[in-house]
Amino acid sequence: MERILFRRTNARRWLTQFPRAVPLAIFLLIMSIAAVSTFAIERGERRSESAQLSERAGAVASALERRANTNAAYLRAGAALFATLNDVPPSRFRSFVSELRLDEDYRGTEGIGWAQRVNPNGQDAFNRLLASEYGDAVTLHPAIAPGQPFAVPVTFLEPDTQRNRRALGFDMYSEEVRRAAMIEAERTAQPTASGKVVLVQEGGAQAPGFLIYMPVFETTPGGARLKGFVYSAFNAQAFLSSVLRIEGAGDNNVRIYDEKVEPDRLMARSRAPSADSTHAQESVMIAGHRWILVMSREKAAALSPLSKITLLFGLAVAGLLALVARILTQQAKEDGERLSWFEEQNAIRNSLTRELNHRVKNTLANVLSIVALTRRRASTLDEFAEGLDGRIRALSATHDLLTQSDWGPTPMGAVIEAELAPYARDARDAGPVISLEGPQIELAPSDALSLGLAIHELATNAAKYGSLSQPGGNLSVKWSLSGENHARIDWVETGGPPVPEDRGRGFGMDLLEKIVADELQNPVRIDFDPAGLRCTLTVPVRTPRVFTIRGRN
Repeated sequence: MERILFRRTNARRWLTQFPRAVPLAIFLLIMSIAAVSTFAIERGERRSESAQLSERAGAVASALERRANTNAAYLRAGAALFATLNDVPPSRFRSFVSELRLDEDYRGTEGIGWAQRVNPNGQDAFNRLLASEYGDAVTLHPAIAPGQPFAVPVTFLEPDTQRNRRALGFDMYSEEVRRAAMIEAERTAQPTASGKVVLVQEGGAQAPGFLIYMPVFETTPGGARLKGFVYSAFNAQAFLSSVLRIEGAGDNNVRIYDEKVEPDRLMARSRAPSADSTHAQESVMIAGHRWILVMSREKAAALSPLSKITLLFGLAVAGLLALVARILTQQAKEDGERLSWFEEQNAIRNSLTRELNHRVKNTLANVLSIVALTRRRASTLDEFAEGLDGRIRALSATHDLLTQSDWGPTPMGAVIEAELAPYARDARDAGPVISLEGPQIELAPSDALSLGLAIHELATNAAKYGSLSQPGGNLSVKWSLSGENHARIDWVETGGPPVPEDRGRGFGMDLLEKIVADELQNPVRIDFDPAGLRCTLTVPVRTPRVFTIRGRN
């Protein structure tokens, strides 16, 4: 108490000695916290935007690669086909392209073409081929230069449009960028993309494009020899637009560059980026050729809404106090919930302990009664052990059913089936016939134990002396509701040995008439009909509230 009074006195002393410094210090402290919080929020927003931008750039890059790989697969198929032919006639090439049935995955390309290898002495023959197919106006151009080993002119190009006809006859091997791609494709025998070029189809326009080449070889006595190339030509802008229509770039600007991020290497873009923007780069492999994808987003000019709210709340002392109070009350609430949870768990544990103790005592009382009566009726140790073993196993079988139902309501039919299961298996070999019939009736755990014991005694008696002791015997067990709170079970044996008039009174009868009848709170009626034993059991049907720890929904 003295310490609390001392602290309060000391606080008052500070306020009186420094009336301006203390409020100013508190104000600066709150503003410092607000400024640091704003900085952290802004940095988090920037990181989040950068992460989202990188993720979107990666998705677009993957889409570009998938589109290029799809095209490369078509080219591989064409190379495999044309390698088996001595030559590639126009009709066979058109048939190949039509059989591909190109779908949306092929958007962004000018088409698929065939460019055969032409040696210097074969120019005239090639020109005659083009003239027969497209007219005299189409020839190989430019002519093969002195020292050039061969030409690779565009021979066929599908679809056959006016735009694509501009490229027919053009010697792609005469141009440096195209030639480098073809040499690399021939070396690796893989689809290879060229660098930035302007397609002949553009007709003078400077729209960037690229090509993907797949070499086709023919087998000669001296080894494999280049036969030509199956290729696809792409307008870079159309290629990028076809991908963005599916993948989408949102409000971001997308640009792709050929190997380096330089203005003269720009291949295509979605729109012009602003000067002040956030960038993310991804490397893209297009048929073995490297592109750089740059995705950018304009930076927000002002603070984010959360930062503004943080600054406004930082200006008010009440905001800081409310935050502190909120933290304290939240902590107190969580502590209260933890305490309530522990109390509930403790109460449940105590209830379970009491319930377990009660059930163990009941089970032990039943076992002791069974042991006492079995000993009293047994004449030999083996007879005592055999009778005790069977009855304990009957209790165990019913316990298994109760455990499966979490000691809740147990179906009457399941209890009866469990006790008669050993005898039902014998019925497959032309043995006794067992018939079970009755509705779905749920029993309390204690009643299920008593019923299982009763059925076991009846089944044991029937197996020794009754209808289950010989082939041709029949056992019928039927159960039904008898009123709202009771169920009736009718046990009827037929087809077994005649029931003798002179019979001793065994332990089974004592068990049924004393223990079972007492546990079930209803008498057990047994009729020793000469045609077979008949027994009627009455079992109470109680609601779950009577015998469970917690009520069930």
